[in-house]
Amino acid sequence: MAAQAESIEVPTDAELLQAQADLWRHSLYYLTSMALRCVVDLEIPTAIHRLGGVASLPDLMTALSLPSVKMPFLGRVMRVLVNSGVFAADNESEPGMELYRLTPLSRVLVHGVVADEHHSQKYFVLGVTSPHYTEAALGLADWFKKDTEPPVPSPFEEKFGVPLLDEKTALLDEELDDVVNQGVAAHDNLGIATILRECGDIFKGLESLTDCCGGDGTTARALVKAYPHIKCTVLDLPKVIDKAPADGVINYVAGPVMFEAQLLMDMLMMVNTRGGQRDEKHWSELFKKAGFTDYKIVKKLGARSVIEVYP
Repeated sequence: MAAQAESIEVPTDAELLQAQADLWRHSLYYLTSMALRCVVDLEIPTAIHRLGGVASLPDLMTALSLPSVKMPFLGRVMRVLVNSGVFAADNESEPGMELYRLTPLSRVLVHGVVADEHHSQKYFVLGVTSPHYTEAALGLADWFKKDTEPPVPSPFEEKFGVPLLDEKTALLDEELDDVVNQGVAAHDNLGIATILRECGDIFKGLESLTDCCGGDGTTARALVKAYPHIKCTVLDLPKVIDKAPADGVINYVAGPVMFEAQLLMDMLMMVNTRGGQRDEKHWSELFKKAGFTDYKIVKKLGARSVIEVYP
């Protein structure tokens, strides 16, 4: 056991003031997530879109049928989200007269728009900020202290008795199960148009493709639409496959799957599933174990990448 330190380095006044500000920011940052959930629940991005892309607070209060007495409070929520880049605002120097506009981030939260390249992330936000997710995260300290035999359950599974993204999740809460599955599908489908534009040469030589965790086949259908010669198969959970449209274009196969994501997503997965973020080294090891001899990262697209593997 390490010896107890008898003294501590005292920060300078400037360091102390900065540390206090940073402490507030880190401790209260969850309120940004809750503010984001609030405006998604109220469908404010959709309201701004329907109002022509620009809206004042009175415009939003009227469009959403909100009590006028709450207008100053909505302004405070919007100010937080303007500061974090969710919205943009003009006339910020005149309280109550701000004109709010959509940013690229809030555009992907607009719901109810039918467009090939638009996949609303509304349900992704509602899923990852849901009470079940936050309760699981609040139990992290207790989860770390508990000695458990492998396989170690996720904090979510330990808290609620069922794993997330599983057939049993609906037994816990049908609404949560539906929201999470819609959120995963929206997240997975968001970047497909960019991939098709940036990596088109990869698909021209393919005869077949399997989309693991492919959901309702939205991504696969986009691929087939762009490259009709490709035979696409979607692999996902039986409960997801059962709801997929039987259009004869996509071959659906039900099977056990695991979803994985990125740095904060790694924490999300640790708390709610047994998944985790993989870096290039981990992917390389996985490809070798699967029997492939080599791989190539063809294109990096933000937090995602397209990887070719070779037999």
